[in-house]
Amino acid sequence: MKFAVDFHIHTALSPCGDEDMTPCNIVNMAILKGLDIIAVTDHNSCSNLPAVMEAAKENGLMVIPGMEVQTKEEVHILCLFKRMEGAMKFAEIVYNSLPNIKNNEEIFGRQLIFNSLDEIVAKEDKLLLSSTVLSVNDVFILVRGLGGICIPAHVDRQGFSIITNLGFIPPDLKVKTIEISKKSTPETVLRKYPFLNKFKYIVSSDAHYLQDISEREFFIELDFLSVSELFDELNMSL
Repeated sequence: MKFAVDFHIHTALSPCGDEDMTPCNIVNMAILKGLDIIAVTDHNSCSNLPAVMEAAKENGLMVIPGMEVQTKEEVHILCLFKRMEGAMKFAEIVYNSLPNIKNNEEIFGRQLIFNSLDEIVAKEDKLLLSSTVLSVNDVFILVRGLGGICIPAHVDRQGFSIITNLGFIPPDLKVKTIEISKKSTPETVLRKYPFLNKFKYIVSSDAHYLQDISEREFFIELDFLSVSELFDELNMSL
């Protein structure tokens, strides 16, 4: 069976995310657009995951706990987890690895934390757009140790991409799946970087606004809707 997916969605916790990116709004928009599985991947934080997962609980939408980490090399990595517990343990490590720079709301916007009713319950004061002190290799080791999977984000972009910043994908990372931006076409990216043909790929929206969440246009094939089967698929070599 084919399931419609978008594995890269930001809430209003990400300072670059629109304040309409609340848990209920994201869940309802994903359902309206016909998605079956989404991942919420805020910058260097998982603080809105509990609210999003609670909002989706009665709606038949599968939400994968996730985060978009910015490594010390300024590479963005999507980190997806089977369970909330793994995501939250990793979030604590990442938070403690960020520099103590206070968010400037006038420049970057507010970093909002919600409950499942879209009520603002807190604001994050530490700037989440900073690089952590964790290397790409550190992130892969930590995430895998917590039962998660790492996917190099938007490999086709000129900024915050593993290809742009490192020049290649280190073989010892044992990457199975990469992310291509929705604004590109996989065919164009794979022609430009032929060495990427050995990887599986997902296409995601990197949505910071509700209207940017993917339609029912990017799919993953599974025998049935299961977190374990999804991770097996993303972890499987071509």
